[in-house]
Amino acid sequence: MSGTFGALTPHGRSVLVTGASSGLGRVCALVLERAGFRVFAGVRQEADGEALAQDAAYGRITPVRIDVTEEKSIAAAAERVAGAVGDGGLWGLVNNAGICVSAPLECVAPEQLRRQLDINVVGQLAVTQAFLPQLRRARGRVVNVTSGLGSVAIPYLGAYASAQFAKEALTDVLRRELRPHGVDVSVVQPGAIMTPIWGKVTETARAAMDGVPEPVAELYRIPFHRFLHANERQARDSRTRPEDFARTVGQALTARRPRSRYRVGADARTVSVLARALPDAALDRYLRPITQ
Repeated sequence: MSGTFGALTPHGRSVLVTGASSGLGRVCALVLERAGFRVFAGVRQEADGEALAQDAAYGRITPVRIDVTEEKSIAAAAERVAGAVGDGGLWGLVNNAGICVSAPLECVAPEQLRRQLDINVVGQLAVTQAFLPQLRRARGRVVNVTSGLGSVAIPYLGAYASAQFAKEALTDVLRRELRPHGVDVSVVQPGAIMTPIWGKVTETARAAMDGVPEPVAELYRIPFHRFLHANERQARDSRTRPEDFARTVGQALTARRPRSRYRVGADARTVSVLARALPDAALDRYLRPITQ
């Protein structure tokens, strides 16, 4: 069933969603396509793109291979999309691609932090830069996906929170710089949602702990593993669904006056309130049980 999210119709508008191979990005691409958008789905593997296109309700999903850490890949994707959309330009760019490195900061190797920032921050800006000429042509939208951890840095998610804080800052600056050019920029902050990312987080966490000296690992092992289990349980029990996230992205793309930030899920809204309301000492006490 097609339909709209806000005052503007999706029909006749094209959007690119990065990180559409699985999880939130995949669901987002499918929901936007059902609503009427023409969706370019950014994937890294051809097989993922083929599977996604087969699940499209109306045949309006076009897979585009893109690795946000490779300049040539980004340039090739931008050229392909530009050829497809023509003079109408690209209405929406949803910067959703990302990973999550979870480990005590003492255990995060420099190369792991670089990879976290390269994918979630540097790569997102590189994609935005490549597609801005098309977005200006359409006077379109950029939607950057962060999380509740773009407001509060939680123990054992320091690398990920650093990337999300940075992406929030990039979004604020882009919003202010691009508004005179007719391009609106918003953030969507999803809370805990059960997707395949949780299995990847656990794998990354184990790899991080395996790479540090045993005396250091022993300092963190019990509370960190307790944290990982609690995090996964929170996502599994969450009432927020990937479709809720996708509909919120749709609102950011179709609202006549999009908000600067959209929060998805009660936990994301709670974290935002705590970040604004509590002084650092009180917030530290609130988060202290995580490390005990």
